[in-house]
Amino acid sequence: MTTTTLPAWDALQPGDMLPTLELPPITRLALALYCGASGDHNPIHVDTDFAKSAGMPDVIAHGMLSAAWLGRLLTTWVPQSAIRSLDVRFAAITHVGERISCTGRIAEKFEHEGRRCVRLHIATANHEGIQKLTGEALIAWN
Repeated sequence: MTTTTLPAWDALQPGDMLPTLELPPITRLALALYCGASGDHNPIHVDTDFAKSAGMPDVIAHGMLSAAWLGRLLTTWVPQSAIRSLDVRFAAITHVGERISCTGRIAEKFEHEGRRCVRLHIATANHEGIQKLTGEALIAWN
């Protein structure tokens, strides 16, 4: 396991982008494994017949799986202990076979109560550029 260190706060500027996290296409196996790991066994994520009866073309990915990928984006950039908040909004359904990219951009750099902080705009999008989740994260130094 590698340890992530904080980037140099003085070198960061609003508009700077985090390294993009590119994920492989979503598989049914990945969804089944996430069901077991998360305890979310809603059949819309693993049962094709159920998903179709709900009006979906196939099973759909868990929204919280995409949120977890955004957490992974952050922890490849900073240590987990630096993350003060992670807020997401679900924008669109993620389907089997989609390739998801996670991105982050520094929206604001500030000091609060003696701590150096950055606020990030974060998002997931599929290979066609359709956003699936959007949100913000707050990262603190010290």
